[in-house]
Amino acid sequence: MKLATRINSFLPVNNNNLEQVFNEFKKLGLNYVDLNFGEHTKLNPQEMRVLLEKNNLQLNGIALRFKDNYVNGDLGNLDPEIGRQAIQECKNACDYCREAGGKVITIWMAHDGFDYSFQINYLKVWKELIWAFQIIADYAPDLKISIEYKPYQPRAYAYIDSMGITGMMVKEINRENIGVTLDYCHMLMKHENPAFAADIFGAEKKLYGIHINDGYGVNDDGLMVGTASPFKTLEFLYYLRKHNYDGVFYFDTFPVIEGATDECQANIDMINRMDNLLEEVGLEKIAKIIDKNDAVEAQKLMLSFFKGES
Repeated sequence: MKLATRINSFLPVNNNNLEQVFNEFKKLGLNYVDLNFGEHTKLNPQEMRVLLEKNNLQLNGIALRFKDNYVNGDLGNLDPEIGRQAIQECKNACDYCREAGGKVITIWMAHDGFDYSFQINYLKVWKELIWAFQIIADYAPDLKISIEYKPYQPRAYAYIDSMGITGMMVKEINRENIGVTLDYCHMLMKHENPAFAADIFGAEKKLYGIHINDGYGVNDDGLMVGTASPFKTLEFLYYLRKHNYDGVFYFDTFPVIEGATDECQANIDMINRMDNLLEEVGLEKIAKIIDKNDAVEAQKLMLSFFKGES
């Protein structure tokens, strides 16, 4: 499996300790890295590529992090100049990603949303976002441009908030290199079943990224993989296997009391164990049970997972 984890979970990152973090990743057996644009990209792309190769790592992609003057909107900001700045940030991230050896640009629009009724022009923002993504996709047709959705936080309502809205947006943008990053916690917050989105976007070959973690559905908890909703996680992983997802599994978990290295190792152990369980039971057998549409048979399947029996 292609595995990556949060750089910021290990250390407050700057140029002086990136090498220390990457060395820790190497010891853990991780093989990919995602960088936050601006925050983790102080080194030039060539220097970054050398540092990654030194630690047997490869750049998966670049994640946009809109801050400072974007508090009232990112790509859909009311001020057209700020919106253009956001597009340029994405273009700059594309250039860096390509030169450093990455393939995926993940765009989470933290501030495109609203907090009050009568606050934004919904249709206007919709059209602005479509236009912005078309510009970005056309600028970098060789890269995968991936939309990461989240229902809320920091805004009370995020504009791109769900699998449905994201799917509509992908269709409207109408570019081959536009796809979706699924964050497991974000889907729980929206009261979505993560497996549902994995099946739909996986079938469309639009799954460009997976942020895997766990939580209780109210907050972006970032708990260790499989700790709060193990059966949902297994079903999620089943559909990723079914659709031959070959991208990176990014551990988007937030150790607070736990040591970052131990927590990451726990994630690695859990995702490997769950993957082995699916292999032991067999995808064909699981598919047959699903096709029965029988809750009792589904419960028996879950019991076999719990027992580790096929």
